[in-house]
Amino acid sequence: MAGLPRGTVTFLFTDVEGSTRLLDELGAEEYGNALAGHRGVLRKAFGRHGGVEVDTQGDAFFVAFPTAPGALEAAREAQRELGLPVRMGLHTGTPLLTEEGYVGADVHRAARIAAAGHGRQVLVSAATAALLDGVALRDLGEHRLKDLSAPERIFQVGDAEFPPLKTLYRTNLPVPATPFLGREQELGDVRGLLAREDARLVTLTGAGGSGKTRLALHAAGEAAEAYPDGVWWVPLAPLTDPADVGPAAARALGGGGTLPELVDGRRLLLLLDNFEHVVEAAPEVAAVLAECPHADVLVTSRERLRVQGEHVYPVPVLERGEARRLFVARARAARPDFEEDGALDDLCARLDDLPLALELAAARTSLLSTRQLLERLGNRLDLLKGGRDAETRQQTLRATIEWSYELLHPDERELLAALSVFRGGWTLEAAEQVADADLELMQSLVDKSLVRRWESGRFGMLETIREFAAEQLEAGGEADAVRRRHAGFCFEIVDAAGLWPEAFAAGSASAEYGTVAAELPNIRAALAHLLASGELELAAGIALRLENFWVSNAPVEGKAVCRALLEQDPAYPPELHAWLVRAFGGTTYILGDFEEGAGYIEDALLEYERLGDDWGVAHILHRMASEALRVGDAARARELTERSLALDSDSFNRASALRVLCGVAGLEGRLEEAFDLAQQAAAAAGSINFTWFQTHALLQGADFAMGLGRLDAASECAKEALHLSHEMGDVMTTAYGLTTLAQLAAARRDPEEAGRLWGAVEAESDRRRIGQWEQEKDELAQGLDAARGPEFERGREAGRRCSLDEAVAYALSLD
Repeated sequence: MAGLPRGTVTFLFTDVEGSTRLLDELGAEEYGNALAGHRGVLRKAFGRHGGVEVDTQGDAFFVAFPTAPGALEAAREAQRELGLPVRMGLHTGTPLLTEEGYVGADVHRAARIAAAGHGRQVLVSAATAALLDGVALRDLGEHRLKDLSAPERIFQVGDAEFPPLKTLYRTNLPVPATPFLGREQELGDVRGLLAREDARLVTLTGAGGSGKTRLALHAAGEAAEAYPDGVWWVPLAPLTDPADVGPAAARALGGGGTLPELVDGRRLLLLLDNFEHVVEAAPEVAAVLAECPHADVLVTSRERLRVQGEHVYPVPVLERGEARRLFVARARAARPDFEEDGALDDLCARLDDLPLALELAAARTSLLSTRQLLERLGNRLDLLKGGRDAETRQQTLRATIEWSYELLHPDERELLAALSVFRGGWTLEAAEQVADADLELMQSLVDKSLVRRWESGRFGMLETIREFAAEQLEAGGEADAVRRRHAGFCFEIVDAAGLWPEAFAAGSASAEYGTVAAELPNIRAALAHLLASGELELAAGIALRLENFWVSNAPVEGKAVCRALLEQDPAYPPELHAWLVRAFGGTTYILGDFEEGAGYIEDALLEYERLGDDWGVAHILHRMASEALRVGDAARARELTERSLALDSDSFNRASALRVLCGVAGLEGRLEEAFDLAQQAAAAAGSINFTWFQTHALLQGADFAMGLGRLDAASECAKEALHLSHEMGDVMTTAYGLTTLAQLAAARRDPEEAGRLWGAVEAESDRRRIGQWEQEKDELAQGLDAARGPEFERGREAGRRCSLDEAVAYALSLD
C-alpha cells in the first residue's frame, strides 16, 4: 500500500447507480464501452488532483486524497464529463494505514455516505465540509446512515434536485456504542432472507454473546429501503411476562391501539430482540403476521419460536480473522498502543471466537497482555467482566450463560450438566449412553443454542458453556457416575476399533482410525480422569487398546500416557504390565529413539517368556528382527523371524515375517525377490485390516522397484501407501510416502516436482515432530542430489507453503 496518503485523508467513493438496469437497456457491448469510458474519466480526474486509487471493484472506485479541496475538485470535474449516472461521497478522517490498507470507521462512513446518494449527486460529510472554505454547499440536514452510527450532517455539492437520500428514517434502531465489524457473509445471508417474499418471520438464533442483536440491527438497517413505514426495534430483555410482548411492540410503534391495529396495512419491519424468555408469546407474533400481510418480523432469540412460517438462521461464532480484528479494535479502545502478538490466535480459540467473550477480554488489555490473559483463562467465567453500562445479563460471561440456564426446565439442566463431560463433541448415541439423553431433550438444547449440531453430524457446545455446565455437574453430585459412564463409553469405542496387535491377529480389527481420531478428545478426558482418580487398570485397558493408533497417529502422546501408567504401577496383572512395557517400547522406538525403544521391547520379551505366552514372544521377536534389519544385520533378522514363526504362524505373524524377509532379501541384493515379498506382505497385512503395516510394506516395495529401475511400479506402490497413510492420519508414513515420490521425481529428471514434494515434508517437520523420518532425513535427502539446482529450489519454496493435505492431493494427482 505504498504511496497512500497518511494522516488526515479525504476518501472518495463512487459507483454507477442502477448498473444492472443500464446493462439490460444498453446491452453488454455498449455498456462495456460506456464503463470503460467512465473509468478513464474518473482516473484522469483523480490523477490531476492527487488522488490515489485504493481499490476498484466493478463500476466502483475507492480513492484517497491528501486534501479535501483536491477530492472535491476531482469529483466536480469527473461529474461534468461523465455520461453514466455516478454517485459520489466524500468524508475526511485520520484512518490507520496498515500493510493491507486503510482501517477504521472513516472508511465505512465514506462508503455509507456515497451509498446514500443518487446518480450524478456528490455528497459531503460535515468533516469534509469544514475543510472546504468558500465552497457553497447545500445543507441536507442530519441523517442516520445504515451503519447505525450517530446522525451525520450531510451536504450536497450544487443545487440540483434529487430524491430523498437513502438513509434511515422512521426508525428507533439504537446507535451502537462501537462500530460493527466483519460478518459480511452473515449480513448478506440475513438480508437475503428478509428479501424473500416467503420469509416474513426470520429468527436469528445463537448462544448468549454470539452477536445476534448486532447482526439483526445492521441487517434491519440495510433492509430499510424495503420498508417505507419504518424499521422498529422492540427490546424484550426487560420484560418478564410473555403477555407484555404485544404492548411493548405497540409502544415502539407509537402506541394508540393494539399491535395488529398499529401494524395493519403498513409495510414495516419489527425487530423483536431477545425473545427467548418470553417465547410463549410466539403465537401472538404468528397472529400479527397472519393479520397484517405487509409486515415482516425479525427476531433474535436463543431458541427458535416454533411457529408456522418461521425461517431460522443460526448465527455462528466469528471466523478467526474476524475474531482477531474485533479483539484488536476493542483492545485499542482500551489501550491505544495495543499491538497483537503470537498469543492472539490461541486466545481467540480459547474464547470460542465468541463476540461477547472477545469484547470482555479486550477490555482487560488495559491491565493484562494477550499472553497474560491466555494464562489466566482458567477462570474465564469470572475474569471476563463488562463495564458499568453493560446490561445486567451481559456484565460477565457467567451472567450471560446463567441467563440461558435459568430458562431451562430441570431435566434440561440435568442433561446439559451431564453433556459437559464430553470433549470434542459427541454423537447422539453417546449422549444416550453417557448422559441418559433422549431425542426431545437434545432437540430442546439445540433449539436453545446451548448445544450445536456440527456439519459432521456430531454435537458439541462452546467451551464457555461447557465450563459453566461442568460446574453444575460438580454441584449436582452426579459427576463421578457420569464420568464412569463416559470412561466406559470410551473403552467400548477403542475395544471395537481393535487397533492393537492381538486384535489384528484375531481378525477382529475394524481399523477405525477415523472413529478413534474423532473421539480422541473424549478418550483423553477419560484417561486424565482415570489417572487422577487412581483407576489405573481401566485407564491402561483404554490406552493399550490404542497401541497401533499411538504408533501411527500420536506417538508422543502415546508414549506419555504409557509412561504415566508405568510410573503409577499399582501391581498390574502380569499380562497387562507386559503389554504396557511393549507399548511404551513401541512408541519410543517409532519416535526415532531406537536404542531406548529396543531396550523396552527386550524387557517385554522377558515378561512374555515368564508368562509362557508364545504369541507374545513371537510378536516381540518380529519387532527385534525389524531392529536387526535397521542396523543391517540380515542374518540375525532371519534367525529371529524363523524363531518367531516356529512359535506362532497365524496371519498376523506371517505378514510380519514376510515384511522382515523382504528386508533381508533387499540387504542381500535380491531385489526382485524383495519386491515380490513386499507385495505379498502388503496383501497379507491388508487382508487383516493392518493398514499401518500395509503402508510400510508398500513403501518397501517402492524402494525395491526404484532399485530395479521400475519407476511406474514404484510410483504405484508409493501412491497407494500415501493414500492409505494420509487417510488413517499417519503423519510419519505420509512423510515417507511424499519423500519416496520426491525421489521418483528426481529419478525422472523433474527437479521442480521433486523440490515441491520435499519442501512440503520439510514444512511439516517444522510444524511437528515426525519421528523416525527426522533421524533418516539426511540419508533420504541424498536420493535428491541429482535434482538439486534452481528449479529444485523454486519447487521447494512452493512446497514449503503447502499444507500436508495440499501436498498429498498434489502428489496423488501426478501422472
